[in-house]
Amino acid sequence: MTYLVTGGSGFIGSHLVEQLLKNGHSVINIDNFDVFYNYQIKIKNTLESIGIPLDFDFKDKETDILNLIDQTKSDRYQLYYQDIRDKEGLKKIFEVHQFDSIVHLAALAGVRPSIERPMDYEEVNIKGTMNLWELCKEFNLTKFVCASSSSVYGNNEKIPFAETDKVDYPISPYAATKKCGEILGHVYHSLYGIDMIHLRFFTVYGPRQRPDLAIHKFTKIISEGGSIPFYGDGSTARDYTFIDDIIDGIIKSADYLLQNSGVYEIINLGESEVISLNEMVSTIENALGKSAIRDPQPMQPGDVNKTNADISKARNLIGYAPVTKFQNGIKTFVEWYLKK
Repeated sequence: MTYLVTGGSGFIGSHLVEQLLKNGHSVINIDNFDVFYNYQIKIKNTLESIGIPLDFDFKDKETDILNLIDQTKSDRYQLYYQDIRDKEGLKKIFEVHQFDSIVHLAALAGVRPSIERPMDYEEVNIKGTMNLWELCKEFNLTKFVCASSSSVYGNNEKIPFAETDKVDYPISPYAATKKCGEILGHVYHSLYGIDMIHLRFFTVYGPRQRPDLAIHKFTKIISEGGSIPFYGDGSTARDYTFIDDIIDGIIKSADYLLQNSGVYEIINLGESEVISLNEMVSTIENALGKSAIRDPQPMQPGDVNKTNADISKARNLIGYAPVTKFQNGIKTFVEWYLKK
């Protein structure tokens, strides 16, 4: 099979590319190496994902990415330095490759940055995604897995969160763009027969996690003896999901689409175990063998109080079965962090 993976040099995307290649598939990776975080991190992700030693000689962004494209091209892998907002640029890729399935992970992520840059989030997460669907329509591509987010649930009072819950009250632009994607996706499914699964990811963590996310940021600060920004009283809680379990869910979703037709589904991918901020910090402390210095801060706009995934639909429909407990996942992450 040949997969188009957008955002294939990011945290989740690079792990997906790595697993697809291990499974014997071919991958076309589209990534624009956005300035949201250091492009060098994405280059390292890319090299790790395809098994090339991490001895890259960094110079400047444009030269480095061109060198990366030359260095990584093979019979089963090709990288394109491409922004999904550029439909004509995307079309050139669709003209020279045939895809069995598309996994769309590229997006502007993050709740708090979306409050500062809402129009950028609209352009990337809505327009960029629609560009892909327009090209699917034009090139008769009908298998599409799309990343959504648990953020769409907002401060949902019903626990755990189920796909049938009403999600009309997002509390950040990021969440709103993901909800819009689910709605517009149904339009393209209904009008043009694009089989589609939207995956609502619940707080993904693990090796290669973005450095701006809490687990990575806290691990760095604690290990260096600094003080961590500690929002609220520590009772906020998340359904943390280890990267290997997320990748398993993505691949199972793609397989389900390839084996079925007439599909439009929204599926939670979580661990179904809720971990408080206090417990998260103490788990990192134990893994590092160091105590955290807490810097109390008020709750941040756009943050939700709690997330908790009902994963019964994922279990029943695609055979999703997460196996990594939080303590083990943090141990694996900290080991990766200390070696990188």
